[in-house]
Amino acid sequence: MDVEKLGFGDLSGLGPMEKWPIGRLFAAASRMSGPVWWRLVEKHGVSPAGFFLLRILHGHDGLRAGEVARQLMVSAATVTSVVDTLERNGHVERRRDGGDRRVVLLHITDAGRRLVVETGQAMAGDLWGLYDVVDEADEPAVRRFLLTMIERFDAFTKGDGP
Repeated sequence: MDVEKLGFGDLSGLGPMEKWPIGRLFAAASRMSGPVWWRLVEKHGVSPAGFFLLRILHGHDGLRAGEVARQLMVSAATVTSVVDTLERNGHVERRRDGGDRRVVLLHITDAGRRLVVETGQAMAGDLWGLYDVVDEADEPAVRRFLLTMIERFDAFTKGDGP
């Protein structure tokens, strides 16, 4: 593996990857997971940006574009462009808020819901194949590590971290 592609700079001082600290290995796996997800989504014929936007609306329909942008960690302009395509393809509708007509909310259509479900089901086998690498005996330790990282990341994003 070409470790320079990870974007962490020169890691030669850490020695072979097998000797890296756990935190660095976790960071490398995390960094690589994004492009893997994008490739899996594209493999199933969906734009990654559109798929993740639809997933947000599938879980919480009727959001403002700015809220979707915040959750996706992209600009409002990016969301507008993606929604334009999704709307043209019949997966999303823009509707005025009944309580405040100035506000436009994004709503997933039945076709959009079907796309999310079908793509998710199609990707399931690929994902299980990628994540099924932990030996049963190691699972409790890996589970503790990941749960602890999730808790720490959650605390940090809420301003309670280091």
